[in-house]
Amino acid sequence: GIEQGGLLPFDAIDLGTHPAGRALQPRFRRGFVYSDGWVDDARLVVLNAVGAAESGARILTRTSCAALAVADGHWQATLRQQDGREEIVQARIVVNATGPWVDQFRKHVAAPRAAADLRLIKGSHIVVPALFDHPYAYLLQAPDRRVVFAFPYEERYTLIGTTDVEHRDAPGPVSASAGEIAYLCEVASRSFARPIAPADVVWSFAGIRPLQKEESADPSGISRDYRMELDRRRPPLLSVIGGKITTYRRLAEEAVDEICALLGRSLPHWTAGAALPGGDLPDGDFERFAARVVADHPWADPAMLRRMARAYGSRITRILDGARDASALGAQILPRLYERELAYLHDEEWARTAEDVLWRRSKLGL
Repeated sequence: GIEQGGLLPFDAIDLGTHPAGRALQPRFRRGFVYSDGWVDDARLVVLNAVGAAESGARILTRTSCAALAVADGHWQATLRQQDGREEIVQARIVVNATGPWVDQFRKHVAAPRAAADLRLIKGSHIVVPALFDHPYAYLLQAPDRRVVFAFPYEERYTLIGTTDVEHRDAPGPVSASAGEIAYLCEVASRSFARPIAPADVVWSFAGIRPLQKEESADPSGISRDYRMELDRRRPPLLSVIGGKITTYRRLAEEAVDEICALLGRSLPHWTAGAALPGGDLPDGDFERFAARVVADHPWADPAMLRRMARAYGSRITRILDGARDASALGAQILPRLYERELAYLHDEEWARTAEDVLWRRSKLGL
C-alpha cells in the first residue's frame, strides 16, 4: 500500500485477526508487516529495450557477439544471428553486461582480457494453485535459516521461491531440479494450512545469478551488490559483475558515467524520474487507470483488460484504440489473446515464438 507518497510503515500484527493469518497454520500467532515494491522481471527487460529503441538504440534479439577483434584502435564485433547470418560492426567501447556469461565473454570472445572470477548461484521458483486470496506476500523462515517468499501470482496462483544452489557448470539453460522443487514444497508446507507437494506444481523456472566471488560457504550469504571493472587498454572494455533488478538503474547510470568519461563527454542524469514506456499513468494511480480501461470497454473480458493494463500501461491504447467490440481485435488466438495484441507484441516487442508470447511477454502459458 501507499501512504502519503511512500510505503506503509512496518507494523506488528495479530495473525488471529489479520487477513494474512487465515492461510497459515494456527500455531503462528504473531507476525510483522512491511512494504516493498514488486515487478514482472520479463516485462521490465522488454520495456527497457523498447525505451532504448525509441531513444535511438538498435536492438538485436536472437543475436550473439561471436567475436571481438581490435582494428585501427576500435573494436570490430562479429554479430551472429540464430540463422547463421553475420554482420560486422565497429565500436569505440564495448560494455560486457552478459550476466552469468561475463567471464566466458572476457576469456573467449574479447581475448585476451582477464576473467572476473564469478560465483554462479542457481535460483529456482515454483508456481502452485493459490494458497491464499489476499494481496499480501509472505517471507517464510526455513529450518536451514534461509528465507523463502510466497507471492500472490497471476490472479489464481502462488509463486514460491527462491533456492540458492551452487552452479558449477558453464552458464546456460537451467531448470528447477526435483530436489529444489521438493525443498520449496517442504518449506511452504511448514507454514501454510494447506500443504503442497511436487504434484501440485503447475510451472517452475530457474535462473543463474552471477555473484561476486566471496569466501562465504553459504550461497545465500553472498553479496548481491555489483561492481564494474574497466579495462582501459585501447579499445576499452567495461564489464558489469553482479547486480540485481532493484539496483539496475543506478548501475546503468554509473556505467554511462564511465562511458562518457572515456569519450570526453558530460551528460546530465535523467533516468531517476523517467517512466518506462507505458508507465506515464494519470496521477500514477494504477487502480484508477485499470478501472477506467474496464469501464471504457464494457464488451471486453475485465480480467483480460486488467492484464493488458498492467502489461502495457498507457500504451494499451495502441491495441484497443477504436475497438468497440471484440471483432475489432481480430481473431481470438487463445482465450483472452487476440490477433491485434499478438501483432503489437511482434511489431513493438520483438516477439517471434509462442514461448515469447506465452511466457516471456506474458504468463498466459499458465
